[in-house]
Amino acid sequence: MNVLKESNFSFKGQQSLYHGKVRDVFGFEDGLLMIASDRISAFDVILPEAIPCKGQVLNQIAEKFLKATADIVPNWLVAVPDPNATFGLKCETFPIEMVVRGYLAGHAWREYKSGKREVCGVALPDGLKENDRLPTPIITPTTKAHEGHDEDISREEILKQGIVVESKYLQLEKYTLALFQRGTEIAAEQNLILVDTKYEFGEKDGVIYLIDEIHTPDSSRYFYKDTYSANQEKGLPQKQLSKEFVREWLIANGFQGKEGQSVPEMTPEKCQEISIRYIELYEKVTGEVFVPANNVDIYKRIEENVNSFLEKRG
Repeated sequence: MNVLKESNFSFKGQQSLYHGKVRDVFGFEDGLLMIASDRISAFDVILPEAIPCKGQVLNQIAEKFLKATADIVPNWLVAVPDPNATFGLKCETFPIEMVVRGYLAGHAWREYKSGKREVCGVALPDGLKENDRLPTPIITPTTKAHEGHDEDISREEILKQGIVVESKYLQLEKYTLALFQRGTEIAAEQNLILVDTKYEFGEKDGVIYLIDEIHTPDSSRYFYKDTYSANQEKGLPQKQLSKEFVREWLIANGFQGKEGQSVPEMTPEKCQEISIRYIELYEKVTGEVFVPANNVDIYKRIEENVNSFLEKRG
């Protein structure tokens, strides 16, 4: 199956093009076109091989959850002209990611295990085990790095440095917790636990908007609800639906994005295995059967669909 590794389209009215880690962003006078490629990143490094259907999975999950949370906070979504593409409002991005955690997993667990009892200025109690539920969800923001690693940052430091003014930051926190609550409820309906996730926000004409993707396997972590308690009691790993399995595979093969380390070989079998996990997450999270788009010529398909959309918009 073909993959979309990079998109270098030239659309009518296009004013700019930015290649992110996973998405390619095309700027227009009145909006942005975001194309979800099949690239995959881990530890802030773009891995050398692309994953079949990954971009479609991300784009369609994000569409579903943006629509399901539009009553909580306005979002940037205008239209989805192609399974890999979303057109939306152009916003001034807040330079932080709002990470929210309901359980001690992933990066937060690695910090805790190393002896830290505070993450991003939030105190954590002693005696927690990996994947334990936290007393209440916590917000652990990160800076947004164009290159290199995002860095943990506290609310106090964000306000002290003037990265976001206090009134707006407090609104971002309210939106973050409300979105996480909604995501938790939707996940529970599918017998899943939303463990942690991140949200990005922007501003347009003085209004705060939710932007980018939400509740996808690249931005979120899920556990299976029916086996969670038994696995915690027995000290067993939780079965996850997230990108963490990719990180674990990389760590086991000596790669964490540090200088001098090499990405292990990504065989066609490994790429297919990752693709299957992404599709599994799509179906588990949405409760819908995943239908792969026509990927015979994925580049041509996207180009035709987007051009048709742009022509109708005038």
